[in-house]
Amino acid sequence: MKKVLITGANKGIGFEMAKQLAEKGYYIFIGSRDLQNGLDAVKKLKEQGLENIKAIQLDVTDQESVNLARIEIGRSTDYLDILINNAGINGIEFNGNTPVMHSAIRTGVDKFKEVYEVNVFGVIRTTQAFFDLLERSTEPRITNVSSSQGSLTLHSDPTYKYYNAKGAVYQSSKSALNMYTIALAHELRDTNFKVNAVSPPSTATDFNHHLGTSTVEVGAEHILRYTLIDNDGPTGKFFCVDNNPKTGEIPW
Repeated sequence: MKKVLITGANKGIGFEMAKQLAEKGYYIFIGSRDLQNGLDAVKKLKEQGLENIKAIQLDVTDQESVNLARIEIGRSTDYLDILINNAGINGIEFNGNTPVMHSAIRTGVDKFKEVYEVNVFGVIRTTQAFFDLLERSTEPRITNVSSSQGSLTLHSDPTYKYYNAKGAVYQSSKSALNMYTIALAHELRDTNFKVNAVSPPSTATDFNHHLGTSTVEVGAEHILRYTLIDNDGPTGKFFCVDNNPKTGEIPW
């Protein structure tokens, strides 16, 4: 049975990915910053007849929490097949339903640190902590949940449909995550690892005040499409079906 760790999986797209993977017969470790929220998520899935799911307390901003999660998962398995780095924040405050975008001039460094701690450093911590378990899989996969808003190429193009939606904090954090994905894929290029960045469509969740236009079911399917690939599949790529319905691949 293939085993999967999903960070930030107690709600939203992460929860839906856990559901879809459990339906396919995978064993799922639901990473949740608050363990009770993770346990509640497991209960919901088991009420739907899904088994082989376990909640793990995992705060990606806390090295000790990550280390303890590695120990806990290591008690259940000696390998992982898939790591989905899904936990993320945008740090954006809302004026009603209007997001207040971060400014490159006026937003303080503390806000950058807050968002980077989850979206960049949290991914690095988790990937490094669980790498030894992934190495023991015959088909290891690492998917970093990114955003097309982190594409430098797209956001440098005045014809891009979201060209004017510039958010200095969140978007730059995803650009940094993308570069980490490229570096990681390059280091693992001669192995069976497949490492990719995937952006779901704008999805209605707590993440964006439920202002997204797509569903968690669609968002999860898009991410899993580029996670559940065989050894002939791509690595070191950036995918967003919304921006490229034909092949999914978009520029960094």
